[in-house]
Amino acid sequence: MPSEPHTAPPQAGPFTDIHRGNWVDRLLPASVAPYARLARLDRPIGTWLLLFPGWWSLALASPAKPDLWLMALFAVGALLMRGAGCTVNDIVDREFDAKVARTATRPIPSGAVSVHNAVIFLGLQLLLALIVLLQLDRFAIALGVASLALVATYPFMKRITYWPQAFLGLTFNWGALLGWAAATGSLAWPPVLLYAGGIAWTLFYDTIYAHQDKEDDALIGVKSTALKLGSATRPWLILFGTVTVLLWALAFVGAGLGWPAYVGLAAAALFLADQVRRTDLDDPADCRAKFNAHRWLGWMLLAGILLSPWLG
Repeated sequence: MPSEPHTAPPQAGPFTDIHRGNWVDRLLPASVAPYARLARLDRPIGTWLLLFPGWWSLALASPAKPDLWLMALFAVGALLMRGAGCTVNDIVDREFDAKVARTATRPIPSGAVSVHNAVIFLGLQLLLALIVLLQLDRFAIALGVASLALVATYPFMKRITYWPQAFLGLTFNWGALLGWAAATGSLAWPPVLLYAGGIAWTLFYDTIYAHQDKEDDALIGVKSTALKLGSATRPWLILFGTVTVLLWALAFVGAGLGWPAYVGLAAAALFLADQVRRTDLDDPADCRAKFNAHRWLGWMLLAGILLSPWLG
């Protein structure tokens, strides 16, 4: 696609989600770096959060011998679809992003990438993701295509509801359904329960994330659970975490997993409880750090599932 001038971002205050001097600046040409940032390649936490439900589900379907080819396909697909989702989000939210300190330096509001080129980049990512999806069976392909409705509508939810985090949960945990479908050619209660628990998990971590922007969001009219729940956020986090753990426990029971899976789940529960206790919801940097730490919960759960048939 045509290169664009690598324009300097506006001064947007000290707290920004664009960090200069990382591998994107060191290794990529100046004309390519803004697209890597648009796809959030420099911030992989979103890819992990999108990937883990799919990996959990693949492992849940066959914990003794998970399909490594499918796990690799899901990793590539998560990278591409997370990038596509971020690109859609940034196109739709470009005017809002320009008014928020944390997001004003993103490629589109800063002028580093035009909307026209962002749309072309989006099409390229979706094409590559489709190629990955076509490696699965027909049922899984149809299920994967159905998720596009969520990807397309999620960016608009913050305009119409204080619960956009619930819609993000519906979108980001779709892999819990898709993984089981790819491994078995069908659906069953364990992946459905895993999916439902994942939605509650997303409500937990993304409510913390939303507290980064609550002051700016209130000024520009964007809605979030952080604004809805306000000072009552911590009790709600307890509820979200409890529902998460209970639904995942039911998924494990339904899949017949052994005790290592429940050890992993117990570790995840302690992780959530610690975040409820220690997160400073008025400190954007701490909210970001707590959000980023959720990749460790993903590994805890995956390790427990995979060890279940060998130690349980």
